[in-house]
Amino acid sequence: MATLNRLVSRLPTPFLRTLLPSIGLAYALQALVAAPSIGLQSERFYDLSGSLTYISCTALSLYLPTLRARYASSLAGSTTKNLPAWPSLLQTLKTGVSGSEAAGVWNWRMLALSACVGLWAGRLGTYLFARISEEKGDSRFDGIRGKPLVFGGAFVAQATWVTLCALPILALNSLPASTILATRGLLPTDILGLGLFAFGFLFEVAADREKSAWSAAKRDKKHSEEFITTGLWGKSRHPNYFGEMTAWTGIAVTSAGVLMGRAGQVGMGLAGWGIWGRLAALGMAGVSPLFVATLLLKVSGVPMSEGKYDKRFKDNKKYWEWKNNTPMIIPKLF
Repeated sequence: MATLNRLVSRLPTPFLRTLLPSIGLAYALQALVAAPSIGLQSERFYDLSGSLTYISCTALSLYLPTLRARYASSLAGSTTKNLPAWPSLLQTLKTGVSGSEAAGVWNWRMLALSACVGLWAGRLGTYLFARISEEKGDSRFDGIRGKPLVFGGAFVAQATWVTLCALPILALNSLPASTILATRGLLPTDILGLGLFAFGFLFEVAADREKSAWSAAKRDKKHSEEFITTGLWGKSRHPNYFGEMTAWTGIAVTSAGVLMGRAGQVGMGLAGWGIWGRLAALGMAGVSPLFVATLLLKVSGVPMSEGKYDKRFKDNKKYWEWKNNTPMIIPKLF
């Protein structure tokens, strides 16, 4: 602990002293899960560990300044009773801010976005864990679970996924206390961003529930359809992906509103960078939805799904009619 604290203390700004350890935790947790998973050649806890990594990294970014202050105070001889107090959830909800500049501060926006990440990750993780427990495997890993280096690479990739997707909230939570206090007011980007998250999250949940209900009905032989074309799946070929991309765009918008502002630039140590500082802040926020969209549209989402179904239903006229007349991502609501 002492060695780690000394290493972190050498980082040049308070912003980096919270941001980089929060990112490092993602790789450490994935390494812990990768070791037994590779040994057992099992991907059962892969998705669940990803969700727990989201939640853990976000929590660390909230608590790390206070943890460091309490550790330093204990080294100085303070008793447990006299250690710096933790920021209060209830006080933050009541007044919009809590804590002290010496020991870490929360404002309402940090808690709101952290809750958004926790809600999204917790819901997705439990949904995917329930699915793999029922199906007894994940076809994505059929060709790699027996190859330790390649299988291990999947956990490194997942840590990178968590890092890039969560970067807007990790950066926001890593701002120094003075910046957090200065940015506690409501911004237009808060309303827009949180609204987008709520819409996207609910859309994704609704799409996943529709597909789960359809799959359950098929297992119970209540229908003989080979693929789902009803509900939101009749408006978009991948409505769950649309919801996910919209949700992360909302988180990015809310974060960018602070990071690109004057106080955010000062807090990140970019105040003298001019337009480049704002572009750097935009990049920290925007990398999340951009990475999600790239992953879903070009890598593991649409290409894998549609490639599989195109082969399976190559002679099915109903499938091609649905595919040719249904938008890939953005729903045709009218």
